[in-house]
Amino acid sequence: MADEKTTPIAALKQTLLSLSVSLSYFCIGLVRGYSAPAVPSMHETMPGLLPTKNIASWVSSIPPFGAFFGSLVAFPLMHRIGRKYTVLIASPLWVAAWVLIATADDWRVLFVARMLSGFGVGLSLPAAQVYVSECSDPKIRGVIGSLPALAMSFGILMMYVMGKFFHWRLLAWICCGMAFCLFLAVACFPQSPVWLKTRKQFEKAHHSAKWLHLQGFSIDPKANAVGATVEQKDAMPSPAPKPLSKEALVRREILIPFGIGLVLLSIQQLSGIDAVVFFTVEIFRSAGSSMDGHVATIIVGTVQVLSNGASLFVVDRAGRKPLLIMSGLIMCVAMASMGAAFHLNSIGNTCFGYLPVVSLIVFMIGFSIGFGSIPFLLMGELFPTAQRSLLSSLAGSFNLAMMFTVIKTYHPLEDLITTSGTFLIYSVLCALGVVFVITCVPETKGHELESIQKLFQRRPEPCHQQELGIDKTCHENPVFSSSDETAHHQSRSIDTKL
Repeated sequence: MADEKTTPIAALKQTLLSLSVSLSYFCIGLVRGYSAPAVPSMHETMPGLLPTKNIASWVSSIPPFGAFFGSLVAFPLMHRIGRKYTVLIASPLWVAAWVLIATADDWRVLFVARMLSGFGVGLSLPAAQVYVSECSDPKIRGVIGSLPALAMSFGILMMYVMGKFFHWRLLAWICCGMAFCLFLAVACFPQSPVWLKTRKQFEKAHHSAKWLHLQGFSIDPKANAVGATVEQKDAMPSPAPKPLSKEALVRREILIPFGIGLVLLSIQQLSGIDAVVFFTVEIFRSAGSSMDGHVATIIVGTVQVLSNGASLFVVDRAGRKPLLIMSGLIMCVAMASMGAAFHLNSIGNTCFGYLPVVSLIVFMIGFSIGFGSIPFLLMGELFPTAQRSLLSSLAGSFNLAMMFTVIKTYHPLEDLITTSGTFLIYSVLCALGVVFVITCVPETKGHELESIQKLFQRRPEPCHQQELGIDKTCHENPVFSSSDETAHHQSRSIDTKL
């Protein structure tokens, strides 16, 4: 149960699994950060490789577009072959993409290779987070579930640092080696016991849960069968719809957590994070900062890694909701400060040369403690088990589409409303995100996945039925049986405004 202590051996095994799977997010960070040092290196070593600024822009920003389609493909893979093998498939795709980049002599090859690397991002983005969440105890899920986001920010930082010393071809070969290491690291771990249970592979699920020492995870096919019979007789006069049928997907326990996940992922991107990541050097130069752009980029990346690391120690103490609120407020103030820095520079006031650096450092701190990792963590907690593959895939695709939109609209917004106005818009959107978190996002700290999912079900009928001795607290999500109802009382203590 949620209040049981996680044993040291359980914490060790679950952490090792999370660290290994988080290598996929490290590889995602390498893909995201590659264009920042590689494009200038290409211009220096092979000026004709990227003949126009527009081509260079597309080569830099195309991975999220490929990731959009990869995330759509992730759903059938996660559902059919499981979370583990979906993550593993991304590894050879990345190896192929980085080999193509390292040997490219034409921008079209770079374009295809970058899109292929983005496709791998789309496969692993939802699968890795769900895999980690399903293989961790409630008491440490916040820490373990935040490791992928930490790995991603560390991957971006490592790309910034390596880009200062190595040219773009060598960078690609290094990334190719990391993708190969990902396959070796993840291959030795068991499948998700939650996924195995949904596929009715009860013996394998038992062995997987036993190896991971998961608390409160029990498998009794006979009890499930008896529970299903009782439900059909007492509470379900008609057969339950299939988990992926239209009838099941339009229920409130599916739509509400899915909507919350989409909005949180939207706020994450509309905060302007990827405009900052992709154009950090350009932002510092255009803001008139007195610090070297490459040095400032490394500083900002380092701050992001340290902030992500610090968030590991508070996510299971402070809770998800307070951290999201604090994160949104800090990002709102930092983006407003960036807007002020650009405005001051535009009117000729250069007395605040370090304001852009300070603002982006504060922004990265705010982003890392909340919106950088918690929306992905909540994807693995809020989405029902039977529909988790589909919902995570759709949410990942939506997130990547928003990322591509933010990146490609940054320069048009600059031309339309100035750079100062662009950052002020990001600030307003962060403020709206805080309002949404306060009013709509539930607290999931320390609760089991099943009890969280019961939070969104319709409340039982009035108590006159209970007075007659009839238990009508059955839920509508077909993935759970009557034996799972014991977690219902625990879910009532979850903080929510819904």
